Amino acid sequence: MRAPRITIFNEFRHEQRDAAVRDIYPDGIHVALADGLRASAEAGGHPAPVVRYALLDDPGHGLEGDVLEKTDTLIWWGHEAHADVSDEAAARVQQAVLSGMGLIVLHSAHFSKPFRLLMGTNCSLHWREADDHERLWNLEPAHPLLEGIPDSFVLEQEEMYGERFDVPAPAEVLLLSWFSGGEVFRSLCTWRRGHGRVVYFRPGHETYPTYYDPNVKQIIANAGRWAARTVNRSTAEAPNAAVPPEQER
Repeated sequence: MRAPRITIFNEFRHEQRDAAVRDIYPDGIHVALADGLRASAEAGGHPAPVVRYALLDDPGHGLEGDVLEKTDTLIWWGHEAHADVSDEAAARVQQAVLSGMGLIVLHSAHFSKPFRLLMGTNCSLHWREADDHERLWNLEPAHPLLEGIPDSFVLEQEEMYGERFDVPAPAEVLLLSWFSGGEVFRSLCTWRRGHGRVVYFRPGHETYPTYYDPNVKQIIANAGRWAARTVNRSTAEAPNAAVPPEQER
């Protein structure tokens, strides 16, 4: 089995500007995510992923050239700077998914340009930032995304996201969250777009140590393998198919 090639996009602005975020993720959220991917692969006997970082303030957001063509799964974390992602880069991510690349969208990246392009909706939701208590219920324990995940698990501090989540009906809803205010949320969803798989996973507010939680790390690692590219087939243009020679007259 070939090691998956995973690119992690991160705005990497909170960590540089906000001391409270930097205390939790001193090297950046992208590094915490990569460490989780590698630890999960080692524990599960999977090939270690080949990880690349793409940061918002890198030239071309780190996504120029053949980066997307050489990415099996793109993990996207964004929060406050969705508008700073160029329309060109967002369109290239959309086309890469249609051509076969997997995309994992984390937490506030529900408002990211690539996700909204792929969903075709506003992707809005209800939210409350108040050190909320969240229990996530495992709806499909046999699904590869939930391998190693218990029937439920708790995050003691998280930002509340509540329904209605304005997205097209998912192909699969795998986790359902319940919060202390009684709200519920579809917290792990999948879609097919073109030749690619899209995963949305809700937890991960920047002021909480969510990406160190073992269940969260396991789900993201599972998703990185499950969503990985199996083909690279562009359907951006309608090809002109020649008549086979044996059929010519």
